[in-house]
Formats: sequence, C-alpha cells, structure tokens
Amino acid sequence: MDLHIQDLLSRLHEQFGIGPGLGPSSATSLTNSKSLPQPFITSLSRAAAALDRTDPWRRLRPNHLFSVRVGKDADWPSKKQPFPVAQFIGGDGGDLAVHLYRSESDALKSTAPRATLRVPHVEVLRITFDAERCPVFDVARCASNGGLWFRNPTLEELKFAYAVVKAVSLVHPLLVLRRVSEGRTVAAFEPFVETVDVHWPPEVANAEYDFVAVTVSHPPGQSYEEAAAAKPPVSIPAIKYVDPPEDAQQDSPPRVSNARVCAMCDKEVRKERALCCGRCRAVVYCGATCQKQHWKETHKAKCGLYKAMMEREEELNMSNTFAFPTSIVDDDTTHDHHPLVVSTHAVLSGWTEYYKLRSLPTSSPVAVILSHALTVYHVLTALCVMSKDRLAKAKEVVLHYIGPECELDCMRAFAELGRLLQSLGGGGGGLHVVMVGPEVPSGLSETTITGRVRASFTRGLYQDEEAYLPPAHVVVGLNCGFERYASWGGAAEVVKAKGTPGFFTERSEIACANAKQVLRGVGVQVTHPVAPNPFRSPVRVQSPSDNLPAFDNGFVFGVNT
Repeated sequence: MDLHIQDLLSRLHEQFGIGPGLGPSSATSLTNSKSLPQPFITSLSRAAAALDRTDPWRRLRPNHLFSVRVGKDADWPSKKQPFPVAQFIGGDGGDLAVHLYRSESDALKSTAPRATLRVPHVEVLRITFDAERCPVFDVARCASNGGLWFRNPTLEELKFAYAVVKAVSLVHPLLVLRRVSEGRTVAAFEPFVETVDVHWPPEVANAEYDFVAVTVSHPPGQSYEEAAAAKPPVSIPAIKYVDPPEDAQQDSPPRVSNARVCAMCDKEVRKERALCCGRCRAVVYCGATCQKQHWKETHKAKCGLYKAMMEREEELNMSNTFAFPTSIVDDDTTHDHHPLVVSTHAVLSGWTEYYKLRSLPTSSPVAVILSHALTVYHVLTALCVMSKDRLAKAKEVVLHYIGPECELDCMRAFAELGRLLQSLGGGGGGLHVVMVGPEVPSGLSETTITGRVRASFTRGLYQDEEAYLPPAHVVVGLNCGFERYASWGGAAEVVKAKGTPGFFTERSEIACANAKQVLRGVGVQVTHPVAPNPFRSPVRVQSPSDNLPAFDNGFVFGVNT
C-alpha cells in the first residue's frame, strides 16, 4: 500500500511512532488493539485534529507540566489515574507531541532543555503528530539498559488520552502569561485550574453517563491541594465549561448511552425494552400507548414507505464486502501492496474496484475514512457531465463544497483524489476545492493537498459568500441535513440562480425525501434521482428513534443536471 494512504489514514494500519527524543517505535498500531471499537479510532483522530488546530505548542514548552484528572480514581481499572501528568513537546523544535506520564516525578526526570531523556522504568503514553500532522498513539518504556520497549495502548488508556486531548484543547487558551522578567526566554503562566465536561463518544460511553469531568491544572498538583481544603476561596470560583451540548439544561438527567428514543413522546427507553412497529419494523416506541397514538396521527400514512425502505436493508448492507462490521480486524501486513502509478484505469464504480486497484484487504478501514473524498470522486467522474468533460481535457475543475464539518479534520484524505484523477485516461485535470460554511475556522489559507488538488477555505453561509468565490463548475454538500438546517434554503436558491450542477448526500432515504421537500419549497427540482451512493461509508449509522438503513453519504441526488 502507498505511504500516502498510510498517512491519510492517520496510521490506522501501520503507525510509525516518531516521538521526539525517544526515537521510533516498533510500528505499534491502533488496528492491532484488541476490542477497540472501530468508530472510536475516528473519534480519537478527530479529537487529536481539534487539538492540533488550537496549536498549544505555540506557547507551551516541555517545562510547562499539567495535572489532568479524568473522572474519579475508582473509574479506572487500576483505581488511580493512568497518566495524570501532561507535557507538550516540540514547540521549540522537532516533532510535535503530547506526553502523558504516570507521575510528576517521572515527567521531571525525563525532561531536558532540548530532548526527552531515557529514564529506566518510566512509561510514557505518547500522542505524536508526524510531518503530515497525523496523530500516532503508543506507549514507550525505557528498560534498565537504556533500550526502549513499545506497546499498543489499551482501550482504557486511549479513553484517558481522548479525554485529556478534548479537555486541553478547550482550556489551554485560557492560560494567562505572567509578566516575564527581562532576559527570561521561556514564558511562565499564572496558576491555573479549570474543569471541563467531556462527552464520551457513544461507542465507549458507559450505561449510566456519557460524559466525564476533567480537571486540568498548572502547575501540577495545585488543584488537588486546593480541593483538599475545607472550602475553596469564594472570590475565585472554579469555572465549568460544558462540551457540547449548548442547549442542555443543568437539571437534565444524563443520557443513557444504549437508549433509544420514542418517536412519539421523545422519552428515552433502554434498547431491550423498546418496541417497534410490527409492520415496518422501522419506528421505535416506549410502549403500546405511544405506538397506537403515533399510528393514528402520522405513522399510518408512512408505514408502507418505511416498510419498503427496510426491505432494502440487505441490499444496502456491506457486511459481505468488508471484514470490520463493528471493530477493526488485525491487518495482515505481509501481503503485497502495489502503488498506484500513472497507468490508466476505468472510472471506479464502487469500493470493490477501489480495494482491488489498491490491493487492500477487506479488513482495511480505508472505506470509512475515504467516504467523503471518494464520494466527491464519484460526482466528478460519474455524475456531473461538465466536470467529466473538463477532466478529460486536462482542465481544472472548481468545486464549491458547502457545509464541511468532520471533513476539515481529514483534509489529507482528499490527497487520494489527486492520485485517482492522475490515473484517468488522458492524465486527468486538476481540482480546486473551495470549502465554505459556518464551521470552517477563520484565517485558514489556501493549501495544496497534492500537485493536482488544492483547497481554499471561507467561513460563512454559502448564500453570503458565493459572490466572492471563484465561479464553480459543480457544487457538492455531503451529509447535508436539509431538514435540520434552515440555511440550506438560501444556499439552494443561489445554486438555482447560478444554474450550477449540484450533488448532495443524505444518510437515509427518508432524509432525502425531506431534502426534496425543502428544495421544492424554494423552487428547486431534483433532476438526478435519489440513488444509493456506491462510496457510502460501510458503517451503519443508528438513529435513536428508527431502524431505517442509514450510512454516512448513504444516498446521492442532484439538481441542475
């Protein structure tokens, strides 16, 4: 397999730890961690990417140590915090990393002005960002003879690392610089303690709570000494930041991670106690009373449609294509991998052809990571006539990408577009991806992802910013949620006025039906009918109140085609 694919997967197959000072690891890999839920790998990568965007290394140096307390000691298997001291490495040169130590003493013994010292019997959980800013997780331990041993982190250790990364990315900007004395080269910060509620990803949340309180303090130990006092100082109350949900009420009961939600009354009900419509098997209820009421009010008219959608469940399921239904299967790295060279190939029609082209095993999770990028490929090469024509003539295609969210954490995945376009007959053309939406961070500059793919970024609503963007040959929006976001109406009106071909994906067929209603409301007709996307993510998305087949980028449709 090409090295560029290993990079854009954030080392999901073979992670080569390149931590500063300690040297490389022995290809420790998240994919070899036993019982690690596959979606949690994605959550870890996104959390690390969010930390990377806040750039803590701009101010923090190795001598700035932090205490991190995640929940209670009793929450962890060893009945104590696994790695409660954090250190930021690389701000003054070298690879960027976060080192987590078992104790403050271990951190101090391992810290030197320009290197990480090898101290016998000290164990470090490392989150290292390589040259491509891909996060690498491993645990390094120095032997008594000075040699290094490496192992995969356990699931509990990775959960701890996830909570640390999420909390630190929120609170480190709150650090206040002390007045630096003349001649001092390293910044010093005022004593600091903040508490953050971090929400666990659903795949690792326990049955009672889906969030955990994380306390971060600098210098280490200060917050715990203050907590031991009879009363905290009244004049400096601890500030509590909640991440997310912004609209949650303080007196709301914690969500149950394995709960479903009644489609009638919105009441949570445990999965084993939930009822489903006996005819369509799609809609979830808390009991017979709600089921009967919902049937009379709305479901009777929709039940037949839902039944037809459920009958396509087996057709849409990719479990026979891939070998990772809910968790990663250990990858066999002994088979041959063949790089993609400039030799031409026909336009790919789905994951099976892509895996064959790349000589990938079916246990590879690349389809989960590349769904957004290859959905764009599918639009450019199979659905949009204008872009196909321009690529065949080796011309650049300008693509307006509306409403990116998680894609911003995985921009390296779009490097694969350049490779695939290059291998098209005639050499292919270039691609300029213009990402515009309210979630785009401010101040991002244009970047070249590969020689053929470049990206630029604009923060704001598409209807407000389109006039200032380079004219588009095609517009895309992935996992749009037309019925959830009112701003899509204005964006659709702009697409209609310009007459630009537009292609959009939704997770489920019912979401596509709702999207068509929104579009008709602003006078836009769907001209490319709803169809299953051959490059949808193979991991099924579970809605809390229904069982309808749903996948990231599950279904695609088009306008102005």
